Amino acid sequence: MAGAKITKDVFGTLPDGRSVERIVLRGEGGFEARFITHGAVIQALIAPDAKGRYDDVVLGHDAFAGYLAERKFFGATVGRYANRIADGQFSLDGEKVQLAVNNGPNALHGGLDGFDRKLWQIAGIEEGAEPAVTLTYTSPHGEENYPGRLDVRLTYSITGPTELSLSMEARTDRPTIVNLTNHSFFNLEGATSATSTLDHKLTVAAEHFLAIDPTAIPLPEPPRAVAGSPFDFRDARRVGERIREDDQQLRNGRGYDHTYCLGRDGKLAFAARLEAPRSGRVMELFTDQPGLQVYSGNYLDGTISGKGGKLIRQSDAICLEPHIWPNAPNRPDFPSARLDPAQVYRHRTVYRFVVRAP
Repeated sequence: MAGAKITKDVFGTLPDGRSVERIVLRGEGGFEARFITHGAVIQALIAPDAKGRYDDVVLGHDAFAGYLAERKFFGATVGRYANRIADGQFSLDGEKVQLAVNNGPNALHGGLDGFDRKLWQIAGIEEGAEPAVTLTYTSPHGEENYPGRLDVRLTYSITGPTELSLSMEARTDRPTIVNLTNHSFFNLEGATSATSTLDHKLTVAAEHFLAIDPTAIPLPEPPRAVAGSPFDFRDARRVGERIREDDQQLRNGRGYDHTYCLGRDGKLAFAARLEAPRSGRVMELFTDQPGLQVYSGNYLDGTISGKGGKLIRQSDAICLEPHIWPNAPNRPDFPSARLDPAQVYRHRTVYRFVVRAP
């Protein structure tokens, strides 16, 4: 890819003195993706609008202090288990595992000190047609009480003029569970635009979603059809079009905070499209994961500031998180999150940016 290049510098320092590095991958034009080794975070994603202007489209912080001070998962790699596990408990080969409970009665996003709070190592940088950086993290047996050592390898690469690919692999030395995702908060009008993503149009290639209880754990029922409900995004519609309807599921999630059932079977395929009305930016998401969490930023409450010193408020961003379904270790009818020593966990997601006339 002509003009593509990679740069690396120091983004900040941890309290123990270790350096947090930033890696920048540049594609064609002004397309650019920036990552930091703390949490394997997507710190910035610079994409063009319909008039050829480039802007950052993910929320976060301009300086490392913001990421260190508040655990909000902005752009973070989430693990060992993304989303929730009911009561922080599951059984594996007859043995009960008790995790830390850090989200009401449930375990969320890997516990009190998940992968989003770890310093990842740079294992490789590749120049060339598809510039890439590979980050690794080894989670020891018993970390956050998860069984088994888990060796995780993550690669970010620019695989098209305005396309970012994410590939993750994990291996274990004993039976365990694993479910990883990236937790970027998108606003395609721009991270500092101070505009609501309720006006974004969303398409989700799913006919079913997981209904949840008030603590966001899937109900003990099969996936629920989206047809006739506020959760039907099979055709593009505004995120906010039906978000204020008197629907019990919208009350339980305080908006959208639900997993859509994609039925992937390990094959990369189109999952969602997000469209910004003013800038004309469009993001298409492809994944091989069986679920896509759609979160409409319901708990962003204006108590912290992000890039450009802007307060981050409700619906300032939307998250599209591909992963295995929540609470799968306790639901044999769900896609399995089990990983054995002879297996390799794999996850691939592609973010492709295009434009249309606004």
